Amino acid sequence: MNVAVIGGGYAGMAAAVTLAERGVPVTVFESARTLGGRARRIEHRELALDNGLHILIGAYRETLRLMRLAGADPERLFLRLPLAWRIHERFHLAAANFPAPLNLLAGLLTARGAALGGRLAAARFMLRMRRKGYRLEQDTSAAGLLEQHAQDARLTRFLWRPLCVSALNTPLEAASAQVFLNVLRDSFDAGRDATDFLLPRADLSALFPEPAAAYISARGGTVLAGQRVTGIDQARDGFTVSCGSTEQVYDCVVCAVAPYHAKAFLIGITALAEVAEAVDALGYQPIYSVYLRYPQQVRLPAPMLGFDSALLQWAFDRGELCGQRGVIGLVISAEGAHQDLPHDELAQLAHQELQQQIGLLPCPLWHRVIAEKRATFSCVPALKRPETRTPLRHFFLAGDYTASEYPATLEAAVRSGVAAAQAILGTP
Repeated sequence: MNVAVIGGGYAGMAAAVTLAERGVPVTVFESARTLGGRARRIEHRELALDNGLHILIGAYRETLRLMRLAGADPERLFLRLPLAWRIHERFHLAAANFPAPLNLLAGLLTARGAALGGRLAAARFMLRMRRKGYRLEQDTSAAGLLEQHAQDARLTRFLWRPLCVSALNTPLEAASAQVFLNVLRDSFDAGRDATDFLLPRADLSALFPEPAAAYISARGGTVLAGQRVTGIDQARDGFTVSCGSTEQVYDCVVCAVAPYHAKAFLIGITALAEVAEAVDALGYQPIYSVYLRYPQQVRLPAPMLGFDSALLQWAFDRGELCGQRGVIGLVISAEGAHQDLPHDELAQLAHQELQQQIGLLPCPLWHRVIAEKRATFSCVPALKRPETRTPLRHFFLAGDYTASEYPATLEAAVRSGVAAAQAILGTP
């Protein structure tokens, strides 16, 4: 058996590593020269930036497991911080040193920046959801769920809303309450270390995709970067994959490209028409990453800060995290008016809002705005997502958009790749 994996992002590399571990010959095709897909390294002024600023949490167990399998050391590549939800000078919640979920409940009850009544309502909400197994009879919006359970406006503003946008990259009013509860269940109620923040000390390509490529190559597989697949056609003995002027037949195909690229391969195969329709029905949400380069002495009060502002949600001190002194990375998640602004104007507004939050700053020496306009699918209620297994035998999908309990995250992408590989291997 030989397998073609189309796409060298986190999903595709997870599938390929899982297959390589079992001795299956695998070839990965990636159209970009840098591995990682929508979570990859971008070179700018001799600095390794990322096309989207991501954090991981301790609950990303499959990602961490595959990193270790591929030879990457999470202890070296991440700054691990116990949960401290900090909205600068407005709200602070720190998890207590108790077993889950007592660690979060104690953190809610002792949080600073919200009235006691609001904190008690938040704790009651979490306990009710736990008794229900974090399951809803019918999906609704996350905002509707919080209103139903009388959540305090200040707690919603400083905790639930930014948590939902960070995890689902979808506004609270439009986001799936069930998926939001799944996130709460598998982070806040899954062991004390599950809520730890893992802040990358290296670029996103170096965290997993590049070590994975070395692992695959060492086991007889092939990773072809800068090689765009132009066609996938059914053949008598499998699938013909066209890349440039060459064609190769494979027994199985894992299509692990972004959903808006996957459609081009799906619509040409009759058996995948319904899958193509499901992919076509997905909506998308953007993530804007704004990098501001200040003089080297500029630092944030902490490696990661949350903001209650019109534009920004999170700021990361790249000097503290990865030695890029004076570089501040800012995140603007989900849709908004910022999408209509020229990048130079957006960077200037980001600088002004940062000053409003932490005090007077010198003018940036340069800026770089990276707009991933379709960074994730819109995680709306009762969304029908395509399955990993398709109606076409030996043709599989992998990606954070495929059917699962989770929103579009690196962990969801990795789990989808593992699931595709396990389906090929015939294991649970």
